[in-house]
Amino acid sequence: MDSEHFEQLHQRWKSRVDTIGNLLIEIFHYLALFVIGASVVWSGVVAYGGMMLQGHATIGDILLLFIYLELGAMVGIYFKTNAMPVRCLIYIAITALARLVIADVQAHHEAGMGMLWVSVAILLLAIATRVIRKPPSESEYH
Repeated sequence: MDSEHFEQLHQRWKSRVDTIGNLLIEIFHYLALFVIGASVVWSGVVAYGGMMLQGHATIGDILLLFIYLELGAMVGIYFKTNAMPVRCLIYIAITALARLVIADVQAHHEAGMGMLWVSVAILLLAIATRVIRKPPSESEYH
């Protein structure tokens, strides 16, 4: 067997293995996104069910539903674009911190140093959303 024939055989097998590997990665990717998306929906439904049993929803409960909404949107964006929407994560963090501030005020009825630090964190995250560049839209490519 000459080296040219061996090289062609090697390239053919490498191409097949790469194709199978890419297919397995894509299957894992979609399966993981489905599991994450289903978990977000499940958690949101359970949280909403708890609110219904409680007979009312607090501001913290509503913010929690917004967190689930953003998580679902993030999964959808990642599914469509294969790009991690970091801005969504920042919005989720801001909402979670706002929920923390509200819960702290409701529990202690006073503003402490902890609230100041959480407010600074919210401000830094808000600035980060302005610093992080938006991905170019489809129309900018054409």
